[in-house]
Amino acid sequence: MSQMSAPQEDEKMRKVLVVFTVLMMCCGMMAFAEEWKPEKPIKLIVPWAPGGGTDTVARALAKFGDKHFGVPIVVENVEGGMGALALQRVKASEPDGYELVVASGYVGWIDKIRDFPVNFNDFTQVMCVNSDPAAFTVSADASWNSIEEVVEYAKEHPGDLTVGHSGEGLVWHIAGASVAEYFDLEFNYVPFDGAAPANAAVMGGQIDAVSVSGAEVASQVLGGKMKCLGILGGSRLKPLPDVPTFKELGYDLEVYTHRGLVGAKGIPAERVKVLYEGFSKIMDEPEFIETMNNLGLGIYRLSPEEYASFIEQQATQALNALKRIGLVE
Repeated sequence: MSQMSAPQEDEKMRKVLVVFTVLMMCCGMMAFAEEWKPEKPIKLIVPWAPGGGTDTVARALAKFGDKHFGVPIVVENVEGGMGALALQRVKASEPDGYELVVASGYVGWIDKIRDFPVNFNDFTQVMCVNSDPAAFTVSADASWNSIEEVVEYAKEHPGDLTVGHSGEGLVWHIAGASVAEYFDLEFNYVPFDGAAPANAAVMGGQIDAVSVSGAEVASQVLGGKMKCLGILGGSRLKPLPDVPTFKELGYDLEVYTHRGLVGAKGIPAERVKVLYEGFSKIMDEPEFIETMNNLGLGIYRLSPEEYASFIEQQATQALNALKRIGLVE
């Protein structure tokens, strides 16, 4: 049997060491990629005024930033342009995962019906967080105490009843228009930059009703400032147990919004993974769950891939609804 010379053995050992070193470097790089940890506060940008559903969801998440990310989560309200200002800001930000916007479903379709600068395709989807149903709500001083009384009045006074929402073509506009379509009514729609100013207009007597979510009117209803006449969802809301759903009343009507976290296009996959896992842990916190349930804000968690698919599905359904009610051709 031939013997390998010392130089040959040295050369073989050198090659083995090189291969081993390369493998260790690759493993180290992979481990480093998987272990990204935020080193500065994560910003959640809210496109609407404080006090609305999107703002409430963001602040419920932010409470647990230090615990699950090791850094604070800072909420910043950037209002204007039906959410366009906030969305454009995040779109133009560095794709590093430190700045996310709490986006609603309308971002998936609004650019199809009006001049709007962004679409969900301009962002990295991180996850879906929440979904909750619309509600039809009036001032506590209003003479109507049921949907039937509103319908009767609206039929006798076509175009007289003013209904506030958070922007033309957005989901709460679809909610109000769906009620009008179902009962063959004519409403006069008034857009606002979010649910909170729309609610204030109802309480101040500037408009008659709002078609925003039940969660967004719950505190005013419980405080005796507004009357919620019906929930456009599959079940009653925990904070408003005495308010029936439209389905309970015999009307087959359901309209929901959804909210999720998205960032600038191109956030590395390993950072998206860390963000998704961290926010998922926050959503598993008993206090977060209790807060959301008590406010009537449904928890609806979807992974980045599931969220992207859901966005497309919801956009198709919304555009079909807008066509039915005559807002688009």
